[in-house]
Amino acid sequence: MTFVSRLLGFVRDVIIARYFGADPGTDAFFVAFRIPNFLRRLFTEGAFSQAFVPILSDYKERHDQTQLRPFLDRTAGSLSLALLLVTFVGVLAAPFFILLFAPGFYRDAKQFELSVTMLRITFPYLFFISLTAFAGAILNTWGRFAIPAVTPVFLNLLMIPATIWLAPYLPEPITALAWGVLVAGFVQLGFQVPALVRAGLLPRPRFGFHDSGVRRMIALIGPAIFGVSVTQVNLLVDTLIASFLASGSVSWLYYSDRLVEFPLGIFGVAIGTVMLPHLSKNHASRDRDGFSRSLDWALRWVVLIGLPATLGLALLAGPMISTLFQYDRFSSYDAEMASRSLMTYSIGLIGFIAIKVLVPGFSSRQDLRTPVRYGFYAVLANLALNLALIFQLAPIGWGHAGLALATALAAIFNAGLLLAKLLKERIYRPEPGWTIFLLRVVFASAMMVPILVYASNAYPWQTWSMIERVSHLALWILLGFAIYVSCLTLTGLRPRHMLVPEST
Repeated sequence: MTFVSRLLGFVRDVIIARYFGADPGTDAFFVAFRIPNFLRRLFTEGAFSQAFVPILSDYKERHDQTQLRPFLDRTAGSLSLALLLVTFVGVLAAPFFILLFAPGFYRDAKQFELSVTMLRITFPYLFFISLTAFAGAILNTWGRFAIPAVTPVFLNLLMIPATIWLAPYLPEPITALAWGVLVAGFVQLGFQVPALVRAGLLPRPRFGFHDSGVRRMIALIGPAIFGVSVTQVNLLVDTLIASFLASGSVSWLYYSDRLVEFPLGIFGVAIGTVMLPHLSKNHASRDRDGFSRSLDWALRWVVLIGLPATLGLALLAGPMISTLFQYDRFSSYDAEMASRSLMTYSIGLIGFIAIKVLVPGFSSRQDLRTPVRYGFYAVLANLALNLALIFQLAPIGWGHAGLALATALAAIFNAGLLLAKLLKERIYRPEPGWTIFLLRVVFASAMMVPILVYASNAYPWQTWSMIERVSHLALWILLGFAIYVSCLTLTGLRPRHMLVPEST
């Protein structure tokens, strides 16, 4: 389900690139979308789930329905009220948010006003999508992952027709995307309700800030917002600095980030989503060995997927950007610039995925101070690297790519700190066989490299037709994948070695 959602997300971005290109208007939309989308990721993939699911799991494992239902009802009511207030403030303070996150836009009055207008349209999306996240967290805790995983599809299904059919009828065509985002939030929330009804888990909202469970959750959300959102904070810092760079920089970063998000969203977010209820259950039942085995299983998948995906994105950056986005208003120059930031973003892919897996190792035990502390270190590292790299790379046209590289290196730093802490406290104890496993993955990945380098340099990707690009890119990706899997098989890795541990 997650794969389907991400695939449609690619279709959406291809269409947006084709119809709108990379110019001040698209830069304005991506900033207006990134602000509520940043907050969305805190809730759907981050802070709310990290704070809510462990407490909900505790109620499920240790309490009866007479205590569980009031907790759900009071959480729903309290969350709804808080979201209404935040949304109201966000709409009124839209100019302030644009100045905060894209101060460079102030130099162009038209671009600034356009971004403010679109942010006022997109900000209420936060209300709907956060309640969607609340519903999805309940379903995930009861082991019903399909409905929450497929729900993001509706964002793509609504933004695509908004681009093609609504945009031509509006004075500012780009604002059609903002309206598509808003409607999608409402539809996504409505899609979750029948699943909650069938499960007998539909909350009846009541105000309940006095509830002990709600107070525990609120106490955890604050630290969780920072602890699990470091990558998103760093991306916002990138957007802020990019608003001062050449026109199109925000869009180039967005399109390259979307390609990195594909494996991250399918594997990192999906594994992290499945892991959190399992780890919370292991912790609630005091199963330390099962907790460690679950982390070990997830980290092996991080390496198995992350290393070849990193090489694929870095070595095929140009062909991928050209094949997916270089049409109509998205020029060959835009493709070249976006491929530069994709190459540098991809360096941090393993770190991005690992963070999604490692943070639940802390939050499932209701320890969010540690990820917050390490996240703060990572943000400082990202800022320092941004300032160091931007002055070195901007004069040669790689300024935006320097921002991507800083974020990638900060993610690796953050993941390393989290892993070292889990190892030091013996919360995670690696299972036997890691050395041979790493050798197999490194060998299989190395065997792909000559093929991918040849594919990237041997063809005129930017001048080919769409059919030629798509067919050749698919062929070389499949060939690289076949070599990788064949080498893993020849060295003795079997599917049974990667199965989830029985205790989870």
